[in-house]
Amino acid sequence: MQTILGANGQIAVELARELNREYAPDLRLVSRHPRKVNETDALASADLLDAGQTAAAVDGSEIVYFTAGLPADTELWEKQFPTMLGNALDAARAAGARFAYFDNTYMYPQDDRVQTEDTPFAPLGRKGKVRAEMASMVLAEIERGEIPVLIGRAPEFYGPGKTQSITNTLVIDNLKSGRKARVPVRDDRLRTLIWTPDASRALALLGNTPEAFGQTWHLPCCDERPTYREFVELAADVFGQEHGYTVVPRWALSAAGLFSSQVRELKELLPRYAHDNRFDSSKFTAAFPEFEVTSYRRGLEFIRDEGAA
Repeated sequence: MQTILGANGQIAVELARELNREYAPDLRLVSRHPRKVNETDALASADLLDAGQTAAAVDGSEIVYFTAGLPADTELWEKQFPTMLGNALDAARAAGARFAYFDNTYMYPQDDRVQTEDTPFAPLGRKGKVRAEMASMVLAEIERGEIPVLIGRAPEFYGPGKTQSITNTLVIDNLKSGRKARVPVRDDRLRTLIWTPDASRALALLGNTPEAFGQTWHLPCCDERPTYREFVELAADVFGQEHGYTVVPRWALSAAGLFSSQVRELKELLPRYAHDNRFDSSKFTAAFPEFEVTSYRRGLEFIRDEGAA
């Protein structure tokens, strides 16, 4: 039995598809209101803030994937995320299960340096501090050594379905709707984006590779690192739209935060858009050379065709 905690998000849905297709037809999906992805999925309703419910949901599992998400609310993150992760780690340890933690880059420095698995944590905002605390909890569990544990870390998403990211919201969704794309802060800095199905496929592969445990892995991205200008031009070409776009300066996004809680919650991430973002996944590609990474054009064509279906 392989179990996904936080089973309704885009990463979890793609993970469930990949596990069912390639590794584990015996899947358990866990959330407060879980929904089947595959016909054979077993569902377990649990609140990960409750240690007993979490333990019951994990009991009997061989591998546990932590993909739980929360709305972009800082206070909610601070109050709930560490507790949810702590309960999940305790439950996996009690079950003797392997544990795969899906992570992001909020805790990394928001500057020009190349990001590797050894990049030190230097969070700028409160949500970044929460993610640094959580990653440190998982690293401590690795050091503890009682169960096999790994971290799979992804940069900013773009993807199909209900993928939530700045790039989906400002660029892809606008172009799909025939509106002008909006680019945050600058259009001439390099971006590293990960196709959400690739992130899920890679996490499934790591979880089913015993020698991958005890380590942090950057999940695989395209070798290409387009600027937002280049990405918008490619997306506009794929969607058959005009190439024009608007660069929204940092001050304007900060001002918008006075009126929009959603924008305000993203404010701490804005410095990263003033710099090249170079996320290095060469460790993964060296270990798994046959893993096929989706090109930006292929990903955007999938989104286009999905919308036409």
